[in-house]
Amino acid sequence: MSEISILDLQNLRHLIGGYSTTHCKMTDYASKTQDPEIKKLFQDAADSAMKNKQELMKFL
Repeated sequence: MSEISILDLQNLRHLIGGYSTTHCKMTDYASKTQDPEIKKLFQDAADSAMKNKQELMKFL
């Protein structure tokens, strides 16, 4: 595997942090809504953010 530059590491940190924040917010929003369709929308977004975060973590 080739080496990762400092800039690449900084970009990964920024992206992973953003997906982590998105996951937390979407999970919180899903827990607070009563509408099942909106709840599913938020939960799907949270799941997607977690999946993206996990995929990016593989580069570290």
